Amino acid sequence: MSDTERLFGDLDTPTIDTTTLGAWMDTQGLPGSGPPDSRYISGGSQNEIYEIRRGALRAALRIPPPTAPESRDAGIMREWRIIEALDGTDVPHTEAVVVCDDQSVLGRTFYMMGFVDGWSPMDGPDWPSPFQEDLAARSDLAFQLVDGIAKLSKVDWQSRGLGDLGRPDGFHDRQVPRWTAFLDRIKGRELPGFDEASAWLDTHRPIDFIPGLMHGDYQFANVMFRHGAPAQLAAIVDWEMGTVGDPKLDLAWVVQSWPEDTADVKGGSYVDLTGMPGRAALLDHYAAASGRQVDDIDYYNVLARWKLAVVLEQGFQRAGNDPKLNMFGDIVLGLMASAAELAESTDYDVRG
Repeated sequence: MSDTERLFGDLDTPTIDTTTLGAWMDTQGLPGSGPPDSRYISGGSQNEIYEIRRGALRAALRIPPPTAPESRDAGIMREWRIIEALDGTDVPHTEAVVVCDDQSVLGRTFYMMGFVDGWSPMDGPDWPSPFQEDLAARSDLAFQLVDGIAKLSKVDWQSRGLGDLGRPDGFHDRQVPRWTAFLDRIKGRELPGFDEASAWLDTHRPIDFIPGLMHGDYQFANVMFRHGAPAQLAAIVDWEMGTVGDPKLDLAWVVQSWPEDTADVKGGSYVDLTGMPGRAALLDHYAAASGRQVDDIDYYNVLARWKLAVVLEQGFQRAGNDPKLNMFGDIVLGLMASAAELAESTDYDVRG
């Protein structure tokens, strides 16, 4: 290790200008004074997250990296609007602390949210006790995951100032044209099953459609739990896909690949679902908690698999030598094939 690395740490780790940030924090009346302590937590092409400590304040700062497109600044403001609107609701979320759209401060729009003292199922292969060794304790992880979107679906989004966040009218009518056009822009190969699944989605509609606030990328990767048992959802995070649409698509995002038999499914999912409730139990739980029927869940499952395949195809098409993005190649083909197969096996007409 060089002397420079000893003094400043890994030079590849992103940093922020804490002197300028501290001066701005002073103008906002935030606790403490002077430059805050800052620690890089995570990041990627979309956003970076830093832990910020000053005085009595412990917050997480979310900001696009310098190389992110300009649209990410508008995305940050969109995320901020959602978490600010959730304050005072029963939806587990991070506290909205402060937002800054003055890019002279840190170069990009950013916001601070309350720091969550909890854990993520994506932190590593070994979950904290008792969830690693006690399979019975895992049931609540799954039910809490579903409870999060059930509560989100019941938020009065209009009274909380989110009436212009999305376009719920015609939400399902737009899905196939929008994502087909997206795929056409990035298309580098044929995706077997795409035409079949698209045609099925175009000629079917949900039994009912009650607009509501939705996360857009809901899964274990985007939630945090409080420490200890029983499992308790601490916060839903990463709202960059949040909109007003059909909340049952969030449910499909969770269950579209969730097995009915979870006796031993380690390695078959992005997290270890062994010991958790089966898919039918989760659907029943959501229906009871949200007040929404789930009889037409197959429509949402087809849409979720089809849409996820298109989204991941973008990553695969720009993969280059990136081994992680190249892995999307086979995943996309599997998702699209399964979307077409499910559509073919679903012979009821749910058009409204």
